[in-house]
Amino acid sequence: MKVVLPGGTGQVGAILDRALTAAGHEVTVVTRRPVRAHDIGWDGVTLGRWAAAIDGCDVVINLAGRSVSCRYTPENLRAMMDSRVDSTRVVGQAVAAAARPPRVWLQMSTATIYAHRFDAANDEATGVIAGSETGVPDYWAYSAEIARNWERAQSEAPTPETRKVALRSAMVMSPDRGGVFDVLSTLARLGLGGPVAGGAQYVSWIHDEDFVRAVEFLTARDDIEGPVNLSAPGPLPHRDFMRALRTAWGVPVGLPATRWMAEVGAFALRSDTELLLKSRRVVPGRLRAAGFEFACPEWEPAAGDLVRRARLLRAASGRARGSSGRAGEATTGAGAEERRRPAAS
Repeated sequence: MKVVLPGGTGQVGAILDRALTAAGHEVTVVTRRPVRAHDIGWDGVTLGRWAAAIDGCDVVINLAGRSVSCRYTPENLRAMMDSRVDSTRVVGQAVAAAARPPRVWLQMSTATIYAHRFDAANDEATGVIAGSETGVPDYWAYSAEIARNWERAQSEAPTPETRKVALRSAMVMSPDRGGVFDVLSTLARLGLGGPVAGGAQYVSWIHDEDFVRAVEFLTARDDIEGPVNLSAPGPLPHRDFMRALRTAWGVPVGLPATRWMAEVGAFALRSDTELLLKSRRVVPGRLRAAGFEFACPEWEPAAGDLVRRARLLRAASGRARGSSGRAGEATTGAGAEERRRPAAS
């Protein structure tokens, strides 16, 4: 199967690229910063030679968009909006112009489209779309507007021969360095992984292997289109989420944080408190109705698996650094020995 991944160099793109390539699929990454020989460059706004990769492919999975791991300033919020809407629009143009369009276009979206709530879970049929909540920062409504415009850009694309699915994804948990699991794990291991602002807000998440399996499932199922929640069926309050993560790392205590402390920490990390404070109680209604079975439906065993894999990655990285250092020492030593020898007469 030929798969094209616009914006495929981020955390989620790396997960999909690695898994789909390992499964024997031909994966092409379209990125602003091509590094490998089979990557293709683009600007995320205009059609170019990259569009030829979409013509004749089986699946396009668009992941492009500015990272949400930043301060939510007006400038950054506008960049989030433009990068998502513009890239989705131009992917739609490439699909529409293809002589052999892909049979399915999976478009990244976000569970942030749903309202901040504690009373009930949000599925695709009955979930409350964000934007009208009271008592939350005004810019949270803009985050939801980004998500709505993101999905609208896909739905309005004139691609009658291509099935379209919007992936309303929760936080994808993987052991890779720099991802959300890595950041939360660092806090837990430092003893800072306690509840934030009381910890009643819900955390929706999905294990990386289930994310990949869900993408494969939606690719194969010709009868599913439109928005689909990619989240584990067991969202849980932040306090319970972090307790399970601390347990997995063997850390007995996590210091709690008030709302203002979260603001200070987010500022220091150049991130934003919406990622910590918004209650995202999202469940996978359509996936489960279609018969998808999660390998990791509950957070406690999922956290244990991710910690185990993270430790293996750290150990492998340490061995690689050690081997590199020993090789360097051996080379340096050999060179020094050569320099100490007298010249042959």
